[in-house]
Amino acid sequence: MRLLPLALTIICTILFQPTALASERAEQGWQLIEQGAMIVDVRTPQEFSDGHLDNAVNYPLSELDKHFANVNKDTQIVLYCRSGARSGKAYQHLKSRGFTNLHNAGGLAEMQEAK
Repeated sequence: MRLLPLALTIICTILFQPTALASERAEQGWQLIEQGAMIVDVRTPQEFSDGHLDNAVNYPLSELDKHFANVNKDTQIVLYCRSGARSGKAYQHLKSRGFTNLHNAGGLAEMQEAK
């Protein structure tokens, strides 16, 4: 009976890994991109120059307000970064500014694996 809790923990860890959710968000990001969504990389310019998704624009997290000043708030926007953390912050920030069609697609490698 002592092994049952351990076995359940291992099974749950395997079945509910964060990467499973991450793949879903990346796949949904690609669907939106195929429908014409704006692709925004919120990493630093140096990270962006090391590699990025085709047709992505580099709007670093620290400069969002500057870059989004003239973007329609109903524009479909797919956000990504290195891991999904900064794009999550960008999502929350833009949502608080009235943007309505946002999606956090996670990290660059995650996006590349999902394609």
